[in-house]
Amino acid sequence: MKKALYGLKQAPRQWYEKLSNFRLSHGYERGMIDKTFFIKKSNSEIILMQIYVDDIIFGATKDSLCEEFVVAMQGMFEMFMMGELSFFLGLQVKQTKDGIFL
Repeated sequence: MKKALYGLKQAPRQWYEKLSNFRLSHGYERGMIDKTFFIKKSNSEIILMQIYVDDIIFGATKDSLCEEFVVAMQGMFEMFMMGELSFFLGLQVKQTKDGIFL
């Protein structure tokens, strides 16, 4: 995977294309401004996913949506969970019951 991501010039494009097609085939829509942002809406529930190189952050309005996301992703890709988001792109993230603070 490291060689696939970092060893070849076209590798990042191929990785993103495979991941993108997988998400689109599961009912996600690509962001209009940021093409690495995906959203899936069903009824009043929403799940969001952001890709940054080989990192993916995601969140949803319902825990079961996150669990479904993880199962689907682990079924297709070698992936493991790093736990609750605390840092991303140099920003400290604090999650509380009152909201998410950067």
